[in-house]
Amino acid sequence: MKKLTVLTALFISNLCFSQQSEPYISDVWVSDQGNGTYKNPIIYADYSDPDVTRAGDDYYMTASSFNAAPGLPILHSKDMVNWKLINHALPLQVPVEHFNMPQHGNGVWAPSIRYHNNEFYIYWGDPDFGIYMVKTKDPAGEWEAPVLVMEAKGAIDPCPLWDDDGKAYLSLAWAGSRAGVKSLVTVFKLNPDGTKVIDKGRHVFDGHENHPTVEGTKFYKRNGYYYIFAPAGGVATGWQLVLRSKHIYGPYEEKVVLEQGKTAINGPHQGAWVETPEGEDWFYHFQDVYAYGRIVHLQPMSWKNDWPVMGKDRDGNGIGEPVTGYRKPKVRKSYPIEMPRETDEFTADSLGVQWQWNANPNILWYAKLPGNNYLRLFSITTPENGKNLWDVPNLLLQKFPAPEFTVNTKITLVPEDAEQERKAGVLIMGRDYATVTIFQKQGEFYLQQNQALNADQGQAETLNEEIKLQGNSVFIKVKVIAPDAMCQFSYSEDGKNFKSIGKLFKAREGKWIGAKMGLFSITTPEAKRGGYADVEYFRITK
Repeated sequence: MKKLTVLTALFISNLCFSQQSEPYISDVWVSDQGNGTYKNPIIYADYSDPDVTRAGDDYYMTASSFNAAPGLPILHSKDMVNWKLINHALPLQVPVEHFNMPQHGNGVWAPSIRYHNNEFYIYWGDPDFGIYMVKTKDPAGEWEAPVLVMEAKGAIDPCPLWDDDGKAYLSLAWAGSRAGVKSLVTVFKLNPDGTKVIDKGRHVFDGHENHPTVEGTKFYKRNGYYYIFAPAGGVATGWQLVLRSKHIYGPYEEKVVLEQGKTAINGPHQGAWVETPEGEDWFYHFQDVYAYGRIVHLQPMSWKNDWPVMGKDRDGNGIGEPVTGYRKPKVRKSYPIEMPRETDEFTADSLGVQWQWNANPNILWYAKLPGNNYLRLFSITTPENGKNLWDVPNLLLQKFPAPEFTVNTKITLVPEDAEQERKAGVLIMGRDYATVTIFQKQGEFYLQQNQALNADQGQAETLNEEIKLQGNSVFIKVKVIAPDAMCQFSYSEDGKNFKSIGKLFKAREGKWIGAKMGLFSITTPEAKRGGYADVEYFRITK
């Protein structure tokens, strides 16, 4: 793969991101209870398929990012409960040209992160291209350019294992939508530096009879056993399966170790086993809560007869069930409460690390100039064949952060050219989406509340309400209400007196992801040049 150009590298450096040093405490979700305990989920946001590795006293998490760019989020923690989003390992999705337009549901699937020989490795499967790897010595810094470890159609969910003799292996699963077969676990040999698969691979487990859709492999070795943690049964309805063998190619014994049981925590699977310096064992997994995405839970874990025991076995059937809260892991000191950042005041010289685009970004989409305490989003032409915002690459989005929250922002539209239509606003994005949009018509400014149901199927937007504004600035609020992610929209021209606009809207998940919230600024394909929208802040409150 070619090295990134200097221009691209400079753009990525500008894109990735200012790091505020003070701990960020969310106004809408905090897991750490401040009394030595935590509540699940530890992160109420769509960090799908989480994996975690430890380096000394530091813990690093990554997760699926699919088509969003930058991809491969990097989160850091000192106590396993309080997490800070510090970086993305993949500034641009690869192949770059392919991902310059939205590729919903494609891209980065189920990565694994490992610390080996003083370097951090992330492997992930792109179901259309194969298995990729990136690595670095500094997770908060620059990651090396991606390496295509294995070209394959449908290979997903990889995880490396460096054995005691220095040999390296890679476990993975298969996406039936591309490979034509699923529910298989396969082990390949890797070269020692982990950059290339060097054999044809061997299947080590077939889940068709008892464990359909076995996937999400995580490869470990302990007490002479090889372990493959591999969830099965489907994202929202499945269980955590563990395989073990004294030989790397099996035969593997199987055991279900975590299931929903009588709890409300569905799909408790696909995650990470972590061992602390104090000798404690913990397991991270996700729960699929539909519009809110796949949120991250932490379970206590122990070993019995060389099988992992996760959560609590409440009914005595030998299978753990998820806990809703527990004592925090034992670490060597106390650390402050912290959560991934949501609010962005746009006072820094770059975008906050929480933002992702709907496709690989273009440097002309926005400006964040030093000394300007606002974000400028330029009016970018929509794709000629685009039917709605589902097809638009320059959507600036972030994850839902809690069951209930309110988005607050102020947008000023500067059309520049009154002959062409400019639009900017706030959107709740998914397979269905809704917007509050400011635009100019015949020299006057208006506000609309629109929605597009089945946007992923090409359905056009419909207008729910339109009102005339006194000027080109407007304050917008979106209140998201649990448990069904219902969205109420309101606006104000003075920032004090808010009026409702449009209809109540039920947020809907995207393709393999939760709904997102964010901003857009667009114009028609006929426009020869655009205007812009200035966004003063994007705040998340109760």
